[in-house]
Amino acid sequence: MSETRTKRRPQLSREAMYQIIRHPVITEKATSLSEHGQYVFRVPLDARKPEIKAAVEGLFGVQVLAVNTLVQKGKTKRFKGRAGVRSDVKKALVRLAAGQQIDFTTGLA
Repeated sequence: MSETRTKRRPQLSREAMYQIIRHPVITEKATSLSEHGQYVFRVPLDARKPEIKAAVEGLFGVQVLAVNTLVQKGKTKRFKGRAGVRSDVKKALVRLAAGQQIDFTTGLA
């Protein structure tokens, strides 16, 4: 008896999508990646790749091929002689299907 596994897509409300995709990262490197169909977003530390994919597809109406994530560890900085630590940040690098793009200047529909 072989049991076929079906992929379950996360069902997200519009509010949950906005909580997962906090904001796009607009840097020189991220802008150069967008010319090749890749976009960078800041996401919560507990966000998973299928949730990020569903949120980008739901908010922007595009087809996502791949999601890569990275956690940027917070730096130790000094402020008025006292040591402090910046928060950790998670980024998601999203690759879109050929011919699709996201325009951040127009906003969301």
